[in-house]
Amino acid sequence: MTEQELDGPEIGQESDLKYLNVKELSEEEVVTQIDEYEIVASPNDFNTRTINSFIEEGAIKIPPFQRNYVWDRKRASKLIESLILGLPVPQVFLYEEGNNDFLVIDGQQRLMTVFFFAKGRFPRKEKRSILRKFFNAEGGISEEILDNDEYFETFKLSLPSLPGEKKNRFTGRTYATLDEFKRQFDLRTIRNVIVKQVSPVDDDSAMFEMFNRLNTGGVNLNPQEIRASLYHSRFFEGIFSLNENAKWRDLLGSSEPDSRMKDMEIILRSLALREGTDGYAGSMTGFVNRFCKNSKKFASQKIEKTADEWSWFMNLNQECTRSTYQAGSARFSPLLFEAVYVASLSLRSEGRNISTLRPEWIEHIGKSKRFSQFAQEGSTKTSNVKGRLNETKKLLDELIGNAS
Repeated sequence: MTEQELDGPEIGQESDLKYLNVKELSEEEVVTQIDEYEIVASPNDFNTRTINSFIEEGAIKIPPFQRNYVWDRKRASKLIESLILGLPVPQVFLYEEGNNDFLVIDGQQRLMTVFFFAKGRFPRKEKRSILRKFFNAEGGISEEILDNDEYFETFKLSLPSLPGEKKNRFTGRTYATLDEFKRQFDLRTIRNVIVKQVSPVDDDSAMFEMFNRLNTGGVNLNPQEIRASLYHSRFFEGIFSLNENAKWRDLLGSSEPDSRMKDMEIILRSLALREGTDGYAGSMTGFVNRFCKNSKKFASQKIEKTADEWSWFMNLNQECTRSTYQAGSARFSPLLFEAVYVASLSLRSEGRNISTLRPEWIEHIGKSKRFSQFAQEGSTKTSNVKGRLNETKKLLDELIGNAS
């Protein structure tokens, strides 16, 4: 059984945001020159009992974007049968964040299948999309949720029998009823390759590229999906909540979050630019990555302040609609939104009294020559990013002043 047959694609190739100007976000999503890195890769053989223990204790973490389990019972049962019989299964790739602290790069479907079987529980298909909310901070699922029949059912193996042959001897068995085969399953090993970037010390770009090349499932991951794996934190989890803000969903014109996380990327770009552009050096991807890495150290007060600012800005947009941030096109413009967000917070911090954002103000900014000249091709260049933010602030300040 091949790796492709076991795991299969987990993420759709197209963004749900058909109304979003994706080009503004994807300008840097091209193959670039890879610098020289020092990476250590060590193979290990963990038995299934150790794997389950690591998942329970949080030593092995499932990245947020991977948390939807997609296998059906037949595919999951084939993996369990292969392990019991001692047949080879594809190896797993783990990224070592710290001592005994691993992040799954590739193979989460296999690992979660082993975990669910050992727990005797199989996730109900209609409930899998919300199971991510029940993963605790360490990456596991509580016994209370596992025992809840609303979300899980008994994991009984479902294996085919050849025509004219007797029923497969493992069909209908659970972990508890494996009998003499239970020890075989517990001691079967899965080869895992643990990778760690040694240098550069403060640069995760090699790991970023590794996620992109390994964990494809037939589909290339976009930068935001990779960030959700590399930079998971309390702050990053909070971005999921910001993304569910009712007014934000209204501005985007979609009630449901994008499966490829493009909407979350807009939020993170806006928050990163709000922090300041002193460290910006021509790559929006690198700039946002550094912000996400630093955010892992944010204190609770900082996280709460960010959420309050987002809520404040959404309230300013009560008169705005999905057509407000289109910058003269037919789709939502991330460049216009992030510029207005940064400008509004900047003016507020300077004591400017802003009680609302009128749709005509934002439309005026988006269609103005002063904004457009910095939003054309090469929009991620340092001069264009800083120029766009500065001009938006000037224009917004003028519009607010004229309305006073």
